[in-house]
Amino acid sequence: MVKDTSFYKQQAAEFAVRFIQSGMVVGLGHGSTALHAIRKIAELINTGGLKDIFAVPCSKQVERDAGRRGIPLTTLDAHPVIDVTIDGADEVTDTCELVKGGGGALLREKMVAQASRREIIVVDESKRSSTLGTRRPVPVEILPVWWRSHLPYFKSLGGRPILRMNHQGGSFITDQNNLIIDCHFGAIEDPAALSRKIYERSGVVEHGLFLGLATDVIIAGADGVRHITRDSRSSRAEGT
Repeated sequence: MVKDTSFYKQQAAEFAVRFIQSGMVVGLGHGSTALHAIRKIAELINTGGLKDIFAVPCSKQVERDAGRRGIPLTTLDAHPVIDVTIDGADEVTDTCELVKGGGGALLREKMVAQASRREIIVVDESKRSSTLGTRRPVPVEILPVWWRSHLPYFKSLGGRPILRMNHQGGSFITDQNNLIIDCHFGAIEDPAALSRKIYERSGVVEHGLFLGLATDVIIAGADGVRHITRDSRSSRAEGT
């Protein structure tokens, strides 16, 4: 029986939680899939299955969600090395490269990813892609000052830049009070080169190309749970 994406998101997230052990510092990603992991972690803490856990949230929303569920919180300042982070993604390849930032938390998510010994990405099968950029635009977080001046530059890189708006019709504002421009590039032939070009622009704070950061990608779908690892580039089904 075909199940909805919410079921697959939960399946992938709960599979990833198996890699968390008592005493770890854990990164908590932002988004609907990562929220399933937060719920499971809280359940294990509250039932005694996990002890002495400290968690670094990737957004203010995650901080509120995790705090309400009784997960002990900390910061990168207090714990600059994270044992395991569980986060979602908007687009993933079989080589563990990602587009992230659809939820707007890409800056903190990348800071946490860079501090993590193990970065586990959990997605449903709809996020799987052969080439980055074919499914989702690349979010670019920018300083609010003179934001329109960036549009010609992103167009010169082959993108179609659009200022992200919120549900009320105003500009979307990040946790750091910045703006996001979603750049539609289509299939990105050389993500590393594009990443460097975006970083060259003054006023750019961060972008949603997450390259060389994910150690594991867990994909759940109708054929079961698939676990891809960067080191071995292995891919194995774990059952339905």
